[in-house]
Amino acid sequence: MVINLVHISLQSCFSLITMQSYVVFQETKEMVEVYSVKVDLTVMSRFAHTVMTSRALNKANSSQEIFFDVELPKTALIVNFSMEIDGEVYVGEVKEKEKAKKQYEKAVSSGQTAGLVKVSGRKMETFSVSVNIAAKSNVTFILTYEELLQRKLGQYEILTRVKPKQPVQEFQIVANILEPQGIAFVEATAIFLSNELLPLVEKTISDNKAHISFSPTLEQQRKCPGCEGTIIDGDFIIKYDVKQKEGLGELQIVNGYFVHFFAPPDLPRVPKNVVFVIDRSGSMSGSKIAQTRDALVAILNDLHEEDHFALILFDDKITTWKESLTKATHRYVTEAIAYIRKLKDKGSTNINDAVLKAVSMLQRERRDKNLPERSADMIILLTDGMPNSGESNLKTIQENVRSAIGGKMTLFSLGFGNDVDYSFLDVMSRQNKGAARRIFEGSDAAVQLKGFYEEVASPLLLEVDLRYPEQAVVFVTKNHYSQLFNGSEIVVAGRLTDSDMDNFVVEVFAQGVRKGQLNFSFSDTISGP
Repeated sequence: MVINLVHISLQSCFSLITMQSYVVFQETKEMVEVYSVKVDLTVMSRFAHTVMTSRALNKANSSQEIFFDVELPKTALIVNFSMEIDGEVYVGEVKEKEKAKKQYEKAVSSGQTAGLVKVSGRKMETFSVSVNIAAKSNVTFILTYEELLQRKLGQYEILTRVKPKQPVQEFQIVANILEPQGIAFVEATAIFLSNELLPLVEKTISDNKAHISFSPTLEQQRKCPGCEGTIIDGDFIIKYDVKQKEGLGELQIVNGYFVHFFAPPDLPRVPKNVVFVIDRSGSMSGSKIAQTRDALVAILNDLHEEDHFALILFDDKITTWKESLTKATHRYVTEAIAYIRKLKDKGSTNINDAVLKAVSMLQRERRDKNLPERSADMIILLTDGMPNSGESNLKTIQENVRSAIGGKMTLFSLGFGNDVDYSFLDVMSRQNKGAARRIFEGSDAAVQLKGFYEEVASPLLLEVDLRYPEQAVVFVTKNHYSQLFNGSEIVVAGRLTDSDMDNFVVEVFAQGVRKGQLNFSFSDTISGP
């Protein structure tokens, strides 16, 4: 048997560990018994290694096809998949995404067993594989994937979605977390946990280790005594953070490589100058415009008084609340909220002129010295459609915006709904030191908008440059960041030379709210790799 694992990797700014696992037999489910589901999660220094194991029995008197579906994060990398059938182990081969679809279809048409990873909802991809199992035979599916966790809003989040579809004789979630820097807190919960199941979540925490387990019995999983349905249906969530060190954070060296975690605590926030560029074209009608109003009201209320802000509304025409940025005093925030509450949809979509208007406003305010010298300039664009008024060529718009910004400010883009060209927004944002986020239509769209804003609401440092001794380092990953936001973290990794490591000096240069540069320097004696 040949197993081709086709991995279509999708880029995402989300950083959740998300797994949904269940085995489904499509036509005669009662003839397939899933008797074991195990999730084994190990986190070492923010690097998560997850092993999902599921065992099933074909109880029928004839061979049948059994399906194994797992939802995993879009940022995860599948490193291994294997199946064990009646003592015989078959190991899969992961293919690059460029060849993915073609090889998957070829494998299926030739009768081979193949797995496919494809998009599934907001934050996940679904890995699917099926295999024909002989009568009265067992099959074990083992999927292993890895991911670097990202810190957001002061914590790391591991979200495991479990939907076994039936009570399982052996059900277990086990997580072991090791953080040499020290663990500040660990929380574990699940949306399906009743008062009876809550005590089954066992948690042990020491200075730098945490152990979490959840192992309900077969009867504890049932919705009611004797019921076939299971209460285990939803998200099992682990949240934790590490103890932040003063100065340059944590530097770890393993097997000739180093990793540097930088998230200095207790830094004062840098004031921000933000221009909100809001699409009010006809496609924003209905719930979109209402949810945008709600989100903007909440966001405006969260502005700090030392911040400056402006509002630009656009369809085929560009309208500004005021012609210049305004300090976020109670009076002006109240006036802006009243203005936003009158927001109505109309017209077509002129993204090019709207963003360029925002750039010119910030440039003029900088030129006239109306903004704090040490402050962060940013544009937040919200749109739901394609540009169909004014300049409509996507590459031309991207070039116009990049040329106008000139590396002097950050552009964040929020793509609302299914019709937006997300790749266009993503490229344009990355070209201008920012990021894009897809906002999914639904009752929680306003919460999504507000959540993204909270991630970028409090810049702490600007133009962060992390430097390492040239004679000791062969290669480093990205080591310059336009900004560091409160609750986030910068991670730099690199390969070391065989040179003397007794004087490994790390320096970080950044701009903050104090006069001049905030110069951080760190020197320590580190044993060689």
